[in-house]
Amino acid sequence: MIEGYMGRESVTAGEALTLHVSTDADEFRVRFYRLGDGLSFLLESEPFRGVLKSPPPHPDGGDGLASPAVDWDLEPYSFRIPGDWQPGVYLAHLVAGDERTAAAAPLLDDSGIEGFEREFFVVRPRDPGRHGRILYKKSTFTRHAYNRSDNEGLPRASSLYDNPVYQEGGDGERRGHKLSLHRPGGVIDLAYWDAPFIAWLERSGYAVEYCTDLDLHEDPELLAPYDLLLSVGHDEYWSQAMRDQVAAHVRGGGNVAFFSANTCWWRVHPTDGNTAFVSDTDHRVGDAFPHLPATDLWWPAPPDGVGAPENALTGVSFRNGGMWASDEWPGDRPRAGYTVQHADHWVFEGTGLRDGSDGGEPDALGAGSALIGYECDGAAFAYDENGTARATGRDGTPASFLILGVYVLDPVHESFHDLKWGHWNCPEREPSATGPRAATMGIHTAGGTVFTGGTTDWPVVCGREQDAGVVRVTRNVLDRLSHRTTAAG
Repeated sequence: MIEGYMGRESVTAGEALTLHVSTDADEFRVRFYRLGDGLSFLLESEPFRGVLKSPPPHPDGGDGLASPAVDWDLEPYSFRIPGDWQPGVYLAHLVAGDERTAAAAPLLDDSGIEGFEREFFVVRPRDPGRHGRILYKKSTFTRHAYNRSDNEGLPRASSLYDNPVYQEGGDGERRGHKLSLHRPGGVIDLAYWDAPFIAWLERSGYAVEYCTDLDLHEDPELLAPYDLLLSVGHDEYWSQAMRDQVAAHVRGGGNVAFFSANTCWWRVHPTDGNTAFVSDTDHRVGDAFPHLPATDLWWPAPPDGVGAPENALTGVSFRNGGMWASDEWPGDRPRAGYTVQHADHWVFEGTGLRDGSDGGEPDALGAGSALIGYECDGAAFAYDENGTARATGRDGTPASFLILGVYVLDPVHESFHDLKWGHWNCPEREPSATGPRAATMGIHTAGGTVFTGGTTDWPVVCGREQDAGVVRVTRNVLDRLSHRTTAAG
């Protein structure tokens, strides 16, 4: 058995990476890989002496359960990252056993990105912005929220969603669910959303640098060298500092592309030297589920929430979207795609897509692919006299938000805490709906330009090149917004 976690999930080229590892083997090695157009093996470390540590028990007890709220305090090991390693996302594969055992263990290929006994980290350049003016933000806070700290044959069920730990606050502590970033659990999301999109970016020749949520949280100057920030896949948990930094970037003429959804849904408060966070969510507290009010929801007015709707930044919100419930991804998810609006907009240049203004039926971006979902965000809208969806702003969406694509969710189950399979499960939260439940793609300006894809699986469809229109729209967005001299959306 072997497992571990990163002391910090990002490191500057040439500096030391700290891994924390527990194993019942006398020794272990670490194999390093880089995610690019495929998984590339780089090197294997010298052997380290193995130390076994037991996981911390869950405060509520329970056989096999471990605490998600405290640092697991595994043995630290240091490895200096070569100075010539390029910016990117890297994989550390922990290989337990002696030299003969390690030699018999095959190298990983693309099918081995996800799994236990491995962790990812980001290598940042010593001179930020020199390699590329696009910054890819890996959604690490969201990854930790869903990390159950399992290992092969050890289902510990330790996360924000499984047996969460809630603290009432006081004496300098915040009220909310607490989660440590210093827990093992393997790679659980990188292979699905990030790996295909990163591979496509590299095949397409885009020069990209990378960061984590914690990098963005800690450094107000992080975005200064970059023209375009990318949010990719499932990007649910944001701190106030992250949001402030991105909003300032846009006000200063910088651009953002949200190829993501469920974006900026919960606010988190990093604590314990930024090795943990607290978030007052609607997740279980004792026998109560949902736990309400969940005061770290961004959109509700205080005291029930933050009072700063996430769609003021993104243009869309999960409360006007939903989640497709299925045993598999993409499973039986509908494949209708986005009904195109404003086909003459630069976002659609070269796609050949039509919006019906010529008297015919409008085309659908991504039709036939699982573009919409598994989670999607929407903007409150109403149809004008021509049948065009226009943002109403009733939910906090900016007045300049132009809806470029709509998929009205059907069938809908108006609940999120009692899931119904084969339906779009929507968060029934407001006293009255501010608009139809619909995935929404659009764009707005606030100094710089913000593009929103409105769906978690945009990077999957683009990265795997499952729809030519989605690929072309992505190119148009990257090509246009990777320079600050963009025209208004």
